[in-house]
Amino acid sequence: MTVERINTLVVGAGQAGIAMSEHLSLMNIPHIVLERARIAERWRSERWDSLVANGPAWHDRFPTLAFEGVSPDAFPPKERMADYFETYAEMLKAPVRTGIEVQRVERLTGRRGFRVETSEGEYEADNVVAATGPFQKPTFPRIIPATADVQQLHSSAYKNPEQLPDGGVLVVGAGASGSQIAEELRQAGRRVYLSVGEHYRPPRAYRGRDYCWWLGALGLWDEVRIRPKKAHVAFAVSGYEGGRTVDFRRLAHAGITLVGLTRAWEAGRLRFDEGLAENIAQGDQAYFDVLREADAYIAQNGLDFPPEPEAWELLPDPDCLTSPILEIDLKAEGITTVLWATGFQFDFSWLQVNAFDDAGLPFHKRGISAESGIYFLGLPNLVNRASSFIYGVWHDAKYVADHIALQNAYMAYERA
Repeated sequence: MTVERINTLVVGAGQAGIAMSEHLSLMNIPHIVLERARIAERWRSERWDSLVANGPAWHDRFPTLAFEGVSPDAFPPKERMADYFETYAEMLKAPVRTGIEVQRVERLTGRRGFRVETSEGEYEADNVVAATGPFQKPTFPRIIPATADVQQLHSSAYKNPEQLPDGGVLVVGAGASGSQIAEELRQAGRRVYLSVGEHYRPPRAYRGRDYCWWLGALGLWDEVRIRPKKAHVAFAVSGYEGGRTVDFRRLAHAGITLVGLTRAWEAGRLRFDEGLAENIAQGDQAYFDVLREADAYIAQNGLDFPPEPEAWELLPDPDCLTSPILEIDLKAEGITTVLWATGFQFDFSWLQVNAFDDAGLPFHKRGISAESGIYFLGLPNLVNRASSFIYGVWHDAKYVADHIALQNAYMAYERA
């Protein structure tokens, strides 16, 4: 059987893989990109119908191609985002091969490189870039038994309200996905409960600038200023309905019942933590911190941005916040679906190399792994908070490609 050999093999043709291909091409590094489905498949089939980009079109793109036919301040829908990456790959003439699943990567013995087993045969590559992104394997706590008389669905499998059986819905997780899905379900006439844990809730926009702009202006994309951070805190920002700040009080006044962190199940009843008010208060604090920093930046730089005093106003606390519900009987409340908007975990089971720490997480520095020739791209905080976003992954890919070029030069060196 013929085994194709290539210098660099990129796994995944989403935003990370396409960005990687661009920079490898610019450095004349022979490479191929293998994708198990279609380019940007997760945008097309693994998200709900009404999903839009979390950032405006002027920001959520690569530097060398603007969106055509989309207002710079609009939030492109998911199909338009997928089309963008497909168009970008065509523009690059990127060597993408779709419908090929990478099943195993392991180091070759006695010579440079890796054997890559796929659904369409074997490859050998000097370098392998894992560009499969952070949204690999849906995860949710196994609190409710599978035998319970309620449908359990992860947000990655949710498409629209019509998909769900009649009845109420408990949405667990109040980040961008959970808050948007909960609002969509409520607008469709469903009775909705929203389980809110710890979260980071910034303004969608302030004083005429989108939050993406403020992230750049305030140095928050790069995280130059060191701040204590908590892991696994939901990021509550969305471009839903043209882009509005995620405001849990507004959702509650619109008919969504807020509850605390989902904690335990017993005989058809769910229990919630008592910390709902504290979680909301911490989200408010993060929101006001951004407003204060933005005001200080405007004053320091003498910018003529319009004041926005209404941004400092909070709606009255709803009853579900002042008198939190700590337990509900799902059947009595007519809840037929529990929708878990609880995120994803990595799945690098196909990567059988020494590139992981004791906890099984990628062990790397700026995407350069502990296993020479293995690289990661598109992971959260690969370099900074921008790394898993469209804007950031393009710049991270440039750094990784530069390192591959340097290693290739070492291997090509011959002493005069």
